[in-house]
Amino acid sequence: MAVDQAPTDEQNLQVSENAGTLAIDLGSTTTVVAFQGPQTPDPKLLELESITRSPGQVPSLIWAQSQEDPNPLVGRQVLDAGLGDSDAPQLLRDFKRAIGAPAPLDSNQTSLSAEAAAESLLLQIWKRLPTDLHIKRLVLTAPVEHYRGYRQWLLQASQALPIDEVALVDEPTAAALGAGLAPGSRLLVVDMGGSTIDLSIVALEGGEGRAAPLAQLLRFGGQSLDNSRQTLRCARVLGKAGLQLGGRDLDHWIVEYLHPSADPTSISKPTPAVLNAAERLKCRLSDPTLADRTVLTEFAAADDGSQHELRLSRHQLETLLVERGVLEVLDDLLEQTLAGARQHSCQLEDLQGVLPVGGGAQLPLLRDWLSKRTRPVPLLSAPPVEAVAKGALSLTPGVRVRDVLHRGVSLRCWDRRSGTHHWHPLFVAGQTWPSESPLTLVLAAGREDQSSIELVLGEPDNKARHDVVFRNGLPTVQEHQGTPEIKAWDQPVSSIALDEPGSPGQDCLKLHFRLDDAADLLMDGEDLRTGAAIEPRKLGRVR
Repeated sequence: MAVDQAPTDEQNLQVSENAGTLAIDLGSTTTVVAFQGPQTPDPKLLELESITRSPGQVPSLIWAQSQEDPNPLVGRQVLDAGLGDSDAPQLLRDFKRAIGAPAPLDSNQTSLSAEAAAESLLLQIWKRLPTDLHIKRLVLTAPVEHYRGYRQWLLQASQALPIDEVALVDEPTAAALGAGLAPGSRLLVVDMGGSTIDLSIVALEGGEGRAAPLAQLLRFGGQSLDNSRQTLRCARVLGKAGLQLGGRDLDHWIVEYLHPSADPTSISKPTPAVLNAAERLKCRLSDPTLADRTVLTEFAAADDGSQHELRLSRHQLETLLVERGVLEVLDDLLEQTLAGARQHSCQLEDLQGVLPVGGGAQLPLLRDWLSKRTRPVPLLSAPPVEAVAKGALSLTPGVRVRDVLHRGVSLRCWDRRSGTHHWHPLFVAGQTWPSESPLTLVLAAGREDQSSIELVLGEPDNKARHDVVFRNGLPTVQEHQGTPEIKAWDQPVSSIALDEPGSPGQDCLKLHFRLDDAADLLMDGEDLRTGAAIEPRKLGRVR
């Protein structure tokens, strides 16, 4: 009798080296599945048997006979069965926004159905993953407004998955970093999906002197971190507005426009096949290289076996959208969003970018409107559907081995206004290393004919943040107030000679600081007056 052999140490090592991260971005209409291994610099969108309609894209549809249905129809299976536009209660769609949200006052059935549908979709995706993938960790994305509730759902839903590490990131941060924005940025995210338009202005975690955003681990080493004291470090929403209007509504408009109700060729109730043909037509007309007057054609099978013909140009599509009031809706949503941001002292010109995501983000009309209405803020280019999933991979520990600082380091700088020195944080406790990008500082001279600038480094004195004091004979917990004191490093101070003597307040040096794989603080730069390069040097190890 044959006996299966246990994997050898060499085989186990090979699996470990090839183990990567799976990202799932659960969307209202499309769920994106991407994978990245340690040897693959770019994420890969996955084809999943029978449920993806294009690489990495699973329609967010579930057809289940009951909450406990072990074999529901999922994604493309629902569309292929002609059930994608059904009104039957067995069809669950647009369930994402109910996950983690407060249950309706009159019933909790909607919330329970939404969470059960999302869990079923998650499990069905997992069952269809390619067998040659070695997955070490799973990262999912969550909306900011329901982040805590979403986290609780994910902890429960992922229990059945055989995986050691599970992490969660918020969608705006993932989308922004997927588009190349730096931590600490503020941006406008315009999400036009299949059923909703959502605009939000968000401030990302991190930035100068603050820890960069990082995925929040929910499970590590196979153990739940449900009771962990990790801080929820997600983007802060400064302004938000939305409307239940999306790509599927546009598909209905296209069918009505081409086959009006009063016309003999009218389609009284568009079938899923007709609506899908309208969607394909809409996507093809979104090609920016297509001439405005070029007419494209799609066909859909009718119930009697005949073919419905849909013919449309981009000029006609854009005229239709304008007549239906889409631009007026966008104007109103943008003004609501900006009004909310102004309550946080954030103006349009304070943004570092505008990021369109979702299938509708490909429409040239939407991009043109964004370019004009948000000028001079740059319009960012990112894959509209997979930007969030790819950004989530960049935020997840393990794709590249990174660690977290326990103390951090600050540099003593001259403050020209007060005429005194102060400590400027370079890297802070909780920040990951090695650095993904250097931190740049400009240093000024503090006195007349200054011939050099000293690099005095220090770290926060991380004493306990709470004391127990007695009040009226009872022990009381008291939190320390103010910022931690900085203790200078106990090592020789490095100094940089100035090619030309500096005068008080004069900017002299531009320095770049980064942390390497050993957490050593490295510095290089240039003299701003002469342009001379400053020799790179190692300043010490950060804890």
